[in-house]
Amino acid sequence: MASAERLTVQTTTDSADRAAALARGAVEARLAACAQIAGPVTSVYHWAGGIETAQEWQVLFKTTAARYPALERHLLAAHDYETPEIIATPVVAGSAAYLSWITAETAER
Repeated sequence: MASAERLTVQTTTDSADRAAALARGAVEARLAACAQIAGPVTSVYHWAGGIETAQEWQVLFKTTAARYPALERHLLAAHDYETPEIIATPVVAGSAAYLSWITAETAER
């Protein structure tokens, strides 16, 4: 089933506890149907005129395009990074039951 109405949204943070707090906050607020935490990962990036290397945890949220703006606002408010990674990727295919579950779990109540 094709649908760009659903998104995966990725962010990173510097600890497992912060990743869990971001995940739980978004799911409790029904901004995401679920969130998966992976890590630690090693990130290498440009920052403040240099190249940095850091250990981070990735959080991958499952949500809808309609809920994305609220999820982004939530992440910006709850995140401790000055410029957090927030990247949304359209889901172009998936099982009908799973995609329906995402929609149902993120519906505004």
